[in-house]
Amino acid sequence: MMLKDIIVENILFLDIETAPAYISYDKMPDKFRKLWDRKTETLKKDPEDTPESLYTRAGIYAEFGRIICISAGFFRGREFRIKSFFGDDESQLLRQFCKLLEAHFNFAEKMLCAHNGKEFDFPFLARRILINGLSLPFILDVAGKKPWEVQFLDTMELWKFGDYKHYTSLELLSAVFDIPTPKDDINGSDIHRVYWEDKDLERIRIYCQKDVLTVARLFLKYQQQPGIEDDQVVYVE
Repeated sequence: MMLKDIIVENILFLDIETAPAYISYDKMPDKFRKLWDRKTETLKKDPEDTPESLYTRAGIYAEFGRIICISAGFFRGREFRIKSFFGDDESQLLRQFCKLLEAHFNFAEKMLCAHNGKEFDFPFLARRILINGLSLPFILDVAGKKPWEVQFLDTMELWKFGDYKHYTSLELLSAVFDIPTPKDDINGSDIHRVYWEDKDLERIRIYCQKDVLTVARLFLKYQQQPGIEDDQVVYVE
């Protein structure tokens, strides 16, 4: 299917925010601390790097992190509706998100879209769903599917145009396409502090929702369609 032929009403735009599973390295259970020690052997870039100093990066690994917010956006008529699932209870927010997928996006024509989603958001979601003992929704269960049956869209991959080495941030593409930046308050490196130290989930939710809106606006730019005006955005409780 060509890009221009994709029906945007069939897409669920996503962004997730993740944090280390524990507030600090010394709060990890012994078995996970030993495994993190081993993991960081491949992450060290500076002689002063230690497993403890690198622990703020644990949130980007599904085995050592947790999902604290999922924001999902979809088109309904002229509206772009955004709903967020967030909180300290990862199992509960994943269960609620899976219900949304199963009710509205478990069909062959439906798609998920995120920036760098194929490398991060989609596999992270699937892994944490299984770790929490939940069933994978059809759209995330890619085992045995042929490549063209996997209904994932990735705005970063679409921008590569076949270039395997090229990484472009959502912030840069926002600037290139004159889209309001989602990084006007915090960015991904701040999440550990804002969640564990500031305990400000509301700030994280707002940041996550901005990313979803930006991804949707970027996708429309790729399709050369009219953009989403601020008065078209509806936040669903």
